[in-house]
Amino acid sequence: MPAEALPQKPDPFPATPSSSSLEDHFAHIRPDRAESDAFASLEHRQLRDGEFWREVPPFSKIDAATFMDPHWQLKNSVRSPSEISAFLRGTDDEFVADVERGLALAPMSIRITPYILSLIDWRNPREDRLRRQFLPLASEKLPDHPISVLDALGERSHSPAERLTHRYPDRVLLISVDVCPVYCRYCTRSYSVGANTNKISKFKHVTTGSRWAAAFEYIRTHPAVEDVVISGGDTYMLKPDEVRVIGNTLLDIPHVRRMRFATKGVGIMPMKLVRDEAWLDALTSVGQRARSMGKEVSVHTHIAHPAEITAITREASRMLWDRSITVRNQAVVLRNVNDDPEILKLLIRRLSYLNIHPYYMFQHDFVPGVESLRTPLHHTLRLEKHVRGATAGYNMPTFVVDLLGGGGKRDAHSFEHYDRSTGISVYVSPVVDPNALYFHFDPIDTLPPEGQERWTRSDEIPRMLEDARDAVRLCS
Repeated sequence: MPAEALPQKPDPFPATPSSSSLEDHFAHIRPDRAESDAFASLEHRQLRDGEFWREVPPFSKIDAATFMDPHWQLKNSVRSPSEISAFLRGTDDEFVADVERGLALAPMSIRITPYILSLIDWRNPREDRLRRQFLPLASEKLPDHPISVLDALGERSHSPAERLTHRYPDRVLLISVDVCPVYCRYCTRSYSVGANTNKISKFKHVTTGSRWAAAFEYIRTHPAVEDVVISGGDTYMLKPDEVRVIGNTLLDIPHVRRMRFATKGVGIMPMKLVRDEAWLDALTSVGQRARSMGKEVSVHTHIAHPAEITAITREASRMLWDRSITVRNQAVVLRNVNDDPEILKLLIRRLSYLNIHPYYMFQHDFVPGVESLRTPLHHTLRLEKHVRGATAGYNMPTFVVDLLGGGGKRDAHSFEHYDRSTGISVYVSPVVDPNALYFHFDPIDTLPPEGQERWTRSDEIPRMLEDARDAVRLCS
């Protein structure tokens, strides 16, 4: 049952022009910088400004003071199929029906802020790249890969204490909260984040006493832990006092040297940093105390497309910069969203322009229900090749695969074996487990016909995996 292929789009990676002379052959790498768009473009500085939300009918009468209120943003977020249907009333009936069917099949619940809703092009929502991140269409759905599982990164299997994952020797992940201001369709924690859906009953943390007491105690008693990622959910949803409790408790542990507050909020609700002084002051106080102790506090955000970055984002990032808080961006390579070199170059430059470090580009995890958003590994590798050099090397993201089953993050290029026909790549992760092999799998609809056919036969799957293991052993 080969997966139905998505509509073909132009090749984003044009071949190098052929020529008969050596001079012509190298001419393409010596552009006239005064004429070349690659050097002359200042598009990354051209941010959407003004009351752009008024262009969307439901927000046409919303004044700036109201739209910039983070509490209004949360209160007026779309949080159910009925609410998105009401929001879309008066648009194309066929599109609305497609959305309703898509939500019925989705593993992730819906929550979208007015800010993001105002940035989607509702004149052509099917093709809009922001819509694809947050709002599913049944017509786009592809069958899940046979290997896909909830909790694909094995976070629960590496959890020695409630709300804590410990995979690397000196780093832990603290799950501070289980909700977000928006829910991305491709969330790697769709097994636990958000409300139950028609497809998934979410795992819920059971807490007795203080929510993070067990995690704090584990960190205290493990002196090798120097780095804590505070995630969720989204730390934007913590109250100011909770930001202080988590931050100061960790700072009081002598061996903790670094902490990262993970939030998508810089991209999907930047007005909180501008208008919620209590929350920003809490984060700042933790950061200033950390600096006085020779420790580091940073923010890790997730902006996937340059259209998410507006003049409001610029103001928000400036406030973090003014308070000496480093911001790094971790995005996911998403099919038909940002998997085009020109889009990704614009994203990287725009982030750099705002002093947000483009830190990671992740190969899409094996999240059920969103196979249409995954790219094959070879496409991601070519994407990296075509964007490198777009800006200074220290502002270029590292392209990584977060390995299925808990192998951790590996450079996307570092596979031991990659079969383009079966889409199987194999990695090793000696720090996590020196004896294990970890597999990654391309989307089946992107494979050649013979590879797609093999995945339709259940008896072929173990054979393909064993062939990949043998290939690694032969090269060892």
